Amino acid sequence: MAAETYDPRRTAVLLVDPYNDFLSEGGKVWPVVQSVAQKVGLLDNLRAVVGTARQSGVRVVFVPHRRWEPGDYESWTHPNPTQRNIMVRHSFARGTWGGEFHPDFQPRPGEVVAHEHWAQSGFANTDLNMQLRQHGITHVILVGLLANTCIESTGRFAMELGYQVTLVRDATAAATPEMMHSAHELNGPTFAHAILTTSELLTALPGEGSGV
Repeated sequence: MAAETYDPRRTAVLLVDPYNDFLSEGGKVWPVVQSVAQKVGLLDNLRAVVGTARQSGVRVVFVPHRRWEPGDYESWTHPNPTQRNIMVRHSFARGTWGGEFHPDFQPRPGEVVAHEHWAQSGFANTDLNMQLRQHGITHVILVGLLANTCIESTGRFAMELGYQVTLVRDATAAATPEMMHSAHELNGPTFAHAILTTSELLTALPGEGSGV
């Protein structure tokens, strides 16, 4: 893919589901992603992307999953497989440590925290698109979890809405290497305009060698 440039006035990093349950030792879903996350250096790469974005004037937008509450999905006619797992595991439970954002990824004053998404797309049934449009965003960089579910679904939806979409291979994780391969080598190229490593992204961001 061609080299990308990012105008900080029109670019947002979408930080998807940065919950303790996903990213912290002791989190309910951490054991599922731990092997891949540690192999790719997920936490360090997320810190680098978010930190550099803030320094560069690129907006950071939090895109959180629905925090489980008692009764969620139980009366639904067809909850999806992930929602059925949440009914059992109580992932991201509201009012618990697991349902809080990781301490290294806390919203700063003025940063948007979109409405919580119920399934896998950060756009479906939320205010994310409205928030991005109101802030003049045309380019979105997706990081967080999971590569083959919420990242992919949010990226596809963003493309359909007309955004330029960037995936970051090592600022995400999944349950298996095969799922990561599918997300970035098979499915990602059908909707993403750029698929970069963290290092490549940092070089492209303003103030980090891009000249933008």
